[in-house]
This record gives sequence, C-alpha cells and structure tokens, in this order.
Amino acid sequence: MWEERAPKAALSRRALFGVLGAALVAAGCEDGDGGRDEGSAPNGVLGANFNEDPAGVDPSELRALSASWLRGFIPMREADNGDPANQPAVAALLKAAEQGYGTILTLKFPYNHRSFPPPDSPAMAAELARLDKVAQAAMGKVNILVIGNEPFIESRPPDRAGGAINAFYEKVAQHIIGYRRERFGSRCKTRLYMGALNHLDDPRQRTGSTERWMAFTRGTREIEGVDIHPHVVSIEAGRKYLDYVLPRLRDDQKFLATEFSLMPYWRQHMRDGIPAEFARRHAMDPDMPVWELLRNSIRNPLPQATWNEFLALSPWFETRKHYLRNQVQEFRDTGRLAVATYGVLQAQAMVRDFGPGKPPWLLNSLYASRTVQPQSDGTPGRSYSWFDDFRALQRKNDRLPVRTGETPT
Repeated sequence: MWEERAPKAALSRRALFGVLGAALVAAGCEDGDGGRDEGSAPNGVLGANFNEDPAGVDPSELRALSASWLRGFIPMREADNGDPANQPAVAALLKAAEQGYGTILTLKFPYNHRSFPPPDSPAMAAELARLDKVAQAAMGKVNILVIGNEPFIESRPPDRAGGAINAFYEKVAQHIIGYRRERFGSRCKTRLYMGALNHLDDPRQRTGSTERWMAFTRGTREIEGVDIHPHVVSIEAGRKYLDYVLPRLRDDQKFLATEFSLMPYWRQHMRDGIPAEFARRHAMDPDMPVWELLRNSIRNPLPQATWNEFLALSPWFETRKHYLRNQVQEFRDTGRLAVATYGVLQAQAMVRDFGPGKPPWLLNSLYASRTVQPQSDGTPGRSYSWFDDFRALQRKNDRLPVRTGETPT
C-alpha cells in the first residue's frame, strides 16, 4: 500500500531543508530534554486521519491532498494478537514514517463495559505488558504517541466520577515515560501527549476528573500537551474547548486536534427534506428525507456533480461549507496548535446499516469514497468543499513539513 516514490529532479531550498529534517527524523532520535526538540516540533500542521482502519488510504490520495502527516489508533487489546507492528493501523503508520510522513499513533483503552484495574493489580500489569509491546513497535519511529483515545467516552460513568480514570491513565503515562527514558535516554523522536477530551462545550462535562487530567498534563514535564476532539454544532462550541485547555497548559505545551467535525450539527438535519430544487431537477420525491438520499447514495453512488449539487442546495450544509477552513484557522490563531488531523475516507463502519438514527460521519470525510462515483482516473469521489479547503490550508502553513523527495504544493 505504501509504495516507494521517485524523488523530483530538483528541490527548492525549503524542500531541501525538509528532506534533511526527514533524514534526521528517520534516525529515530532528536536533540532535546526528555525527547523534546523545540526546533523540529510540529507547529500548526494539518494532517490526515484514518482512525483504526487504514484500508483504502493510498499514498496517491494523500499526495492529492498535499497531506504530510497521518494519524491512526490501535485498540490496545490488539496487542494480544501478535506483534503490534503487524496490526493494520500501526503497520500503516510505520510504513508512512519510513516514507517521510509525520505520524501520530493513539493508544485506545476501551473500558466502556468494565471497571479500570487498580494501579497495582495483575490486570494492570497485563495492560502495561500490552503497552510495552506497542511501545517496542512504535517508540522512536512515530512522531507522536497519544496516551488514550477518548478516555471520557471510553469509560464508565462511575470511573469518571470516582477518579479511577485518572489513576489508570496516570499509571499508563508514567509507565510509557519510563519506557522511553530507559531505552532512549533524553533523546527520542517520539513526543508524548495525553489523550483527547470530549464534550468540553457542555459545562456538565468539565468536572473534577477533567481538572485532574489537565493538572497531570501540566505538571508532567515529559508530556507535551493534550489532544481534543471537538465534534460540535458550531465553531463557537469548538471555541469552548480552547477556552478550557489553553489556560491549563504550560506555556511550552501545545494541543492536538486529531478529530474534529460538525457531525452533531449534521445529525440535526437528517430528517429534513431534500432541497426542493434538487428534487425537481432529478425527478425525486420532494418529501424524501436527507438520511434516505444518503442511504441511496451508499447503495448507488452519485456522480460527483450531483453530490456537489445536493450539498450546495442544502442550506444546512452550504452555510457551513468552510467549517474545516475556519476551524483550522481558529486552531492556528492560538499559536498553540501542534497538529490537527481530518478524516480521509468514508469507512465501512460509517455506512453500515445507515438510517435516520445513525451518526452521519460520512459527511465529514475528505473523499466521498462510498457515496460518490470514482473520478475518471479511478481515484475516489471527493467531498464538496472539504477537499479544496484542506489543500488550501496546506499552502497557507509555512511550517508544513516536507515529505522526502517532494516539493510542497
């Protein structure tokens, strides 16, 4: 899937520095205290995200997006099934790293249906053994390791309220810090962040446990910041995440936004009727709800022009079509964004059993790979607006790392 690419014949001065930087990164170690190297820290980067499933994410698609960073996650129990380096998400990131991409691996600990193990229990020892296996596969190879995917969603309410969530993740963080120190000393490529906070736009979700999460992040010098996942109804709601985390970080820390979207807003409009003008042009039932058209497009993908027309004529989408551009700009304007990543493809899980109650994640992806017919060159159908804005945001980021042998576009 990650085939070699021939370098261009000549490189610009900035591209040459990018190539030299990528070569240093490939060595696995950098200068700095505790694995930190301020000179090469990512700053304001926008990359691509495939979550757990890299299937179908091809380098040609990333090149078309000008994407130079890639993020995925591993459910930690996958480490029981052999070498984590062979698990699809980890293998894809390791191969991408070899090709010069910046990489983010998130460690996912699903505890939705069971309690967290006590810090010194045999069950905790088993978790730490899994952690060692993943660290052996990824440490010194990926650029960023995120401790926890969405901890405050992937846990039980009593554990969130009682502090068990904090005790567990603090133990995991200290273990991975010790692992890095023991094997790499003070020089390691891999930076550490605490995992993503959700629902910070809801005051009820800003609790003693989230305060402790941020206090641990701030007080642990080896942690370089925190991840946030603002899936929100508006830019204003997303701003509440920044208002919460930024004052609670050290001045030298940054934040990640490895997932963000307007999915809750799209969900509010799934039972709306399709645009009357669109129905008239295509001889469709004007009473058809949006969710039904989306389900039909999954079964019989639309031509690109028809997909674009549907969304352009839908006020709920057209008025938000530059959300990606505006949200990333707001992240960057803080001066504290390290990396944000956005979904690449419509995954199988997004379209399976699609109906009026299913979250419409499929409207977020950069490629409308399951609702739009392929392009004439065989590449996946593209999203309306997101694709072009993602590319434009790459051109505006002067600090964007350069992939080996390529000039930034």
